[in-house]
This record gives sequence, structure tokens and C-alpha cells, in this order.
Amino acid sequence: MDNLDKTIADILGEDDELETSPAAASTSQEPDFMSFDDVDKAVLLTERAARQVRKIRQDEATPDDQYLRVGVKGGGCSGMSYVLGFDHKNNFDIQIEREGIQVIVDKRHLMYLSGTVVDFRDGLDARGFTFENPQATDTCGCGSSFAT
Repeated sequence: MDNLDKTIADILGEDDELETSPAAASTSQEPDFMSFDDVDKAVLLTERAARQVRKIRQDEATPDDQYLRVGVKGGGCSGMSYVLGFDHKNNFDIQIEREGIQVIVDKRHLMYLSGTVVDFRDGLDARGFTFENPQATDTCGCGSSFAT
């Protein structure tokens, strides 16, 4: 996730790089550049997405100290791409529970992700996680990148 943090810092024009290791999280101070009071507007998971996350966590034997990280990075057809994976929490993250899943989101990503619904489709025409993002002004055909 270090590349994700550097990419977001580059997009936002920041010089600092985040460390996501547990040791870094325990020694870092809480940033005061952004506060996010309305956690209900943060990323949402559907029941199907949560079920798939639990399955992946079990299949991959993901450690309990790693949470589901939802984020963004620069790139893709429309300018920004979604990132979904397991990671350690750091002091720049908000932590929320959705459908029994502990989700972490870097506070700097919230302006791009606030209100995004993560779903999982398992059909004949498509299989995978999808993102419905009210912040997106444009999306690519595959749905994995967006513009704001």
C-alpha cells in the first residue's frame, strides 16, 4: 500500500509519504489537515460484497490485524482507479464496520470515495467487485476507473 499512499500524496500535492506498518501506525501522530465527522457517508459494502470479502479472508488466511482497505490511485482510463485489499490501519485512516467487515479508508481518499457502494457481482457476464460512486463524474466501460 506504500505505492498507493505515494500516488495519493502526488495527486493531492503533498510531500509526505505514509507508512502503513503497525509500528508506523503506533508512532505516527493523528493528522489535523482533514476531519471527517459523518462516517455514515463513508464507503458502504453490500451484503454480497461482505460475503465475498469474508470468503477471500478465509481462503487467504488473512491475519486479524489487517482490515479491508478501500482506496484510490492515479491511473486507469478515466484518471483514477479503485484499490481494494487487506492492509494494516494507520493514523490517517478512519475505521468503520460494514456488514460485519472492518473497513479502513485513508482520510485523504474520502473526497473521492464518500458515499461509494462496493458490491460483488457473480454472473455470466461479469464477476468481481463493483463500485457505485456518487463522486464520479465519468467512468470507464469496465467500471474500474473514474474521474471527479
